[in-house]
Amino acid sequence: MRKLLCLSATLCSLFTAVSLAQSDTSKGLALTPPMGWNTWNKFGCNVSDELVRGMADAMVKSGMKDAGYQYVVIDDCWQVSRDAQGNIVPDPKRFPNGIKAVADYVHSQGLKFGIYSDAGALTCEKRPAGLGHEYQDARTYAAWDVDYLKYDWCNTLPGQDARASYANIRQALDSSGRSIVLSICEWGKNQPWLWGKEVGGNLWRTTGDIQDRWAGQKEWSPGNCCSNGMLDIADQNEPLYSYAGPGHWNDPDMLEVGNGGMTTTEYRSHFSLWALMAAPLIAGNDLRSMTPEIRDILTNKEVIAIDQDPLGRQGRRVAKDGDLEVWAKPLKDGGRAVILLNRGSSSREIAVNWEQIGYPGHLSASVRDLWSHKDLGKFTGKFSAPVESHAVVMVTVRP
Repeated sequence: MRKLLCLSATLCSLFTAVSLAQSDTSKGLALTPPMGWNTWNKFGCNVSDELVRGMADAMVKSGMKDAGYQYVVIDDCWQVSRDAQGNIVPDPKRFPNGIKAVADYVHSQGLKFGIYSDAGALTCEKRPAGLGHEYQDARTYAAWDVDYLKYDWCNTLPGQDARASYANIRQALDSSGRSIVLSICEWGKNQPWLWGKEVGGNLWRTTGDIQDRWAGQKEWSPGNCCSNGMLDIADQNEPLYSYAGPGHWNDPDMLEVGNGGMTTTEYRSHFSLWALMAAPLIAGNDLRSMTPEIRDILTNKEVIAIDQDPLGRQGRRVAKDGDLEVWAKPLKDGGRAVILLNRGSSSREIAVNWEQIGYPGHLSASVRDLWSHKDLGKFTGKFSAPVESHAVVMVTVRP
């Protein structure tokens, strides 16, 4: 029963019930938001053995591995066909030694390896996908020593049930005997925050695709709507804070930091918001040619520590006055991470009151700036700072 394709929730009630009991194989995965790098945002279909090995090298040399990044993930276009036995076949020109050789190299650098497929008949780029081959593919991925699977939602069948489809691939991965993180990528269409944890998803996309700009929706191409600016993505992901936690994270899509569509200031805001929202930190730039400024953003260990805080709470917006906002996240040690965000076009003073972050007004607390790496002193009742246009001030507040 578990291997059958499910087209409706009614037909799949038994199937899903079986899937809800998470296997020991997948327990304990992604207890903090996954951190890594993915080919798609910068390179699209232009993937290769050489590219992936180079990025693994760069992740180590740049200090990203030391900062906590683990996964090197090949997105769409690595696959070209299936053989006579139905096994998925990598592109022999781009991956002449196969995928296992790439995974072995990534592992040799002390990193983890991820790959991409899709719940439909074809991937988004019309390559062979997983529908009807879930268990076969899972065995293949396990044999290749895959650690992470991003599973998309293009070219699915009319009426295909998302919850059942993702439960199916989770069961298939678990049956392979290898612990593999499952990244659910159906763009929030079927509200995966309501069921993703139950079917064993470790992260789930909450939005449409991100594009490398500050704000605003645009068509990818005529009639193909829509990509979202960074702030639009943040606004869509923020209200879902209650659904995130250790092992199951809201995913507002991958990072665009360093891809050229925003300023360094805006990229710092982007990275800060993703960290405060306990989002997966999956870089998507060319790690081999980062400027020092971009590298400093992606490897800021104080900001990363907020994302990786073991309490596992997603931060949220706690105050808004036009373009001026306060976001806050509870930390395991009882402190708070706070972002003062200025969406506007000119520098403004922004204040956070202790009551907004769950502290009594009379409390004296230490404030530390996470971008300047400076202790700012003790404050009672509130903290305020000037914030430049499109910038953040990100601090911790600790009694």
